[in-house]
Amino acid sequence: MIKLYNNYLKTFDGLSREVWWLALITLINRAGTMVIPFLSIYLTEDLEISLSNVGWIMTCFSLGSVVGTWLGGKLTDMIGSYKIMIFSLLLSGFMFIGLQFFKTFVSLCLGIFFLMLIADMFRPAMYVALSAYSKPENKTRSVTLIRLAINLGFSAGPAIGGLIITTLDYGGLFWVDGVTCILATLVLVKVLNPKTTRIQDDVKVENPRSVYKDKVFMIFFFAFMIFGVVFLQYFSIMPIYYREVHLLSELQVGLLLGFNGFFIFLFEMPLIKWLDDSKYSKVKLILFGAFLTGLSFMVLNLTTWTGVLVVGMLLMTVGEMIAFPFANAFAMERAKKGNQGEYMAMYSMTFSIAGIFGFNAGLQIVAGIGFDNTWLIMTALSGLCVLLLFYLKESLRTKKIT
Repeated sequence: MIKLYNNYLKTFDGLSREVWWLALITLINRAGTMVIPFLSIYLTEDLEISLSNVGWIMTCFSLGSVVGTWLGGKLTDMIGSYKIMIFSLLLSGFMFIGLQFFKTFVSLCLGIFFLMLIADMFRPAMYVALSAYSKPENKTRSVTLIRLAINLGFSAGPAIGGLIITTLDYGGLFWVDGVTCILATLVLVKVLNPKTTRIQDDVKVENPRSVYKDKVFMIFFFAFMIFGVVFLQYFSIMPIYYREVHLLSELQVGLLLGFNGFFIFLFEMPLIKWLDDSKYSKVKLILFGAFLTGLSFMVLNLTTWTGVLVVGMLLMTVGEMIAFPFANAFAMERAKKGNQGEYMAMYSMTFSIAGIFGFNAGLQIVAGIGFDNTWLIMTALSGLCVLLLFYLKESLRTKKIT
């Protein structure tokens, strides 16, 4: 057992001090956005806003994320990642505190749009900083450490948020959200000041290439956006499927979803270290992750046995564990050809755009043709993603496109 523990710790060897600090800041930031899981409940129960209007507010949420990610990438290339991270964390902290005073439909649409615009400027700036603080051979593991921080934050955040709502109220939740963002800013200023940090991969491009002219990256962009649409179904329509079709209790649904984060926390870093040391290309590994995710939907139609839900969740979790870190590392590697902020913004936007279409589309498809047919469509979309990635892999191998 001690040997296993020591081997697990060794998978973190070689990561820079700055990457560890960036992971801590990300953990504080993500745990601090605990208002988001409770947003729909707050809007419907406390403010008595109709479900239809809540849908529009959540659309503003996703649109703000897309615009903020794009703008964050542009500004990162212009003035640097450090300034953008500070601006985003600090201002979004004050905006979280202020959001509790917005009560009308229009003010909430505008407030949430601008909050997400500011908050998600952080993402491309953080990825550019992460790339600079990581040696080339450590980038995939550095990304994996950040993913662990995000998963821990998302796991702890809702639990802490529920406790705050119970002991205080939603107003207290907004205050804690805001204060944690401000605290993350103070940590960032203290430990990641450019005057005291060590740059381990300084990329300077004389004639940067526009991401929109990079055919390789644009194929990757569309493939991974499709993957995002499929992946998001596990956190939108899948809990409804667990409840309505397999009659799981809320506790059982929570445990099954919690299994995802716990499994990632235990096994993602060793798995990524092993795969990173292998001779497989990043695109081939992303392709395999997408294949496993598609397979996780296919198995649901094979039997009515409730145990198949665990099989599906396991397949999706392993697929996610492989696809996301290597996709992120591929994007960072490709970004060396052009403006890094622009590239990392486009990568981050794959998920934001997937959120705009994925959540609503999944619900509409289920309402129209049922769960079984929806799983067939998600399997087909995964197949399309795999085909695009296979074409990309072969094109890179033969240098058909650059």
